[in-house]
Amino acid sequence: MSLESRKLLTIVTESALEHELSVEIQRLGAHGYTVTDARGRGGRGVRNASWTMSANIRIEVVCPAATAETIAATLKERYYANYAMILFLSDVEVMRPDKF
Repeated sequence: MSLESRKLLTIVTESALEHELSVEIQRLGAHGYTVTDARGRGGRGVRNASWTMSANIRIEVVCPAATAETIAATLKERYYANYAMILFLSDVEVMRPDKF
């Protein structure tokens, strides 16, 4: 079994940004992403998704390190000041590197 290293960029943010971020992520070089609903509590209070306008999403992007860092830096610059958003990077090993 052959594995190759990639980065997993995880974005937790307001669901209202889903379309805009999906376009941005692809424009910045990612081949794809996964979106799931998210709930929790943070610096901006409880985000329990019981009301659509207060819902959060979790976007996961597996891609080369340079792409992940570019996406993270761009999103931080454009969205951190005005939206509830966290970004974090993890090292992952993938079995089908051509997909990422």
